Amino acid sequence: MENRLDALKKDAFALSIGISILEVGEGCAKGKMVISPTHLNGVGTVQGGALFTLADYICAVAANSREKSAVSLDGHIDFIKAVSSGTLIVTAKEVFLRRTIAAYMAEIRREEDNVLVATFQSKFYRKD
Repeated sequence: MENRLDALKKDAFALSIGISILEVGEGCAKGKMVISPTHLNGVGTVQGGALFTLADYICAVAANSREKSAVSLDGHIDFIKAVSSGTLIVTAKEVFLRRTIAAYMAEIRREEDNVLVATFQSKFYRKD
């Protein structure tokens, strides 16, 4: 487990956009991203791709917290509230775990007021 998580902590893209891992447990993870001007789209709100990456990355951390390596099969995001500033906190939890497939749900909230920004669902293929 530790080698997979160490590799995820070195994810160049996640690091380049300011995502950090706060907590990792068995089948769950928590992370954050401080919103900066580089995260904003043309109308001044956080770009959807940044939100997707934040949730997808933290779900991958949760999925790789167990005995098998896991790779994403799909991902779906629902944008709930547009935001332009603050710190985003994402929590990912396991929904189900099977021998080769696992599913995760995540919520992205703004830390300052706990407003729900987006929800995310994904499935992972568990290999090894």
